Amino acid sequence: MPWACCKRGGGPGPVSPPAPKPGLLPLPSQRPRWGRRRLASTWLLAVALAQPLPAPAQAEPRWRRGVFPVVSFFGYTSHFGLRAGPGGGEEPHYGLDIAAPLGSPIRNWWGGVVSEVLSGGACGNGLVIRSGPYDHLYCHLAGQVTGATYRSGSVVVRTGQRLQAGELIGHVGITGRTTGPHLHWGIRYRGHWLDPAAILRAMALARQRG
Repeated sequence: MPWACCKRGGGPGPVSPPAPKPGLLPLPSQRPRWGRRRLASTWLLAVALAQPLPAPAQAEPRWRRGVFPVVSFFGYTSHFGLRAGPGGGEEPHYGLDIAAPLGSPIRNWWGGVVSEVLSGGACGNGLVIRSGPYDHLYCHLAGQVTGATYRSGSVVVRTGQRLQAGELIGHVGITGRTTGPHLHWGIRYRGHWLDPAAILRAMALARQRG
């Protein structure tokens, strides 16, 4: 089931992420074409975090509450934006692919409510978590999905469940359309796709500024 059709249940947590500033690169909402996704087959050098944000996006201290979702980080395999599709032409990639060892823990980026548990298709096993006006997507998870429940080892996550920032929500897998173990991490704000690398830069800047 595509993310655009996810349920809108649940409410925001006690502290929602700040509204994105001009430096966080929103794109108009589009229905993701999961069936055409192709993931990179080699690990690429992580360069996105080296780019500074414009001043308006640097001043929001709440970004420090966010949690990087992958515990055992290897690198980035595909960045947000246009990339080569299966037919050779360019197509949009609405997220950031983060390489990690198979079975590595995945943590929740921000406190919120599980709005959908995904199974099958290019995403494979996945979760959509709502945090106020944000939805964050986690694809290619290890484990199993039964109905509205995702299980991986001791982790059990259900639709409607409230999760804290940094809480263990699953493990890196190879479900769905993928050429190697990694997490596909996507973020939308009020129907607009955001570049997760820009969110990570804002988080890092907020921590540097205390």
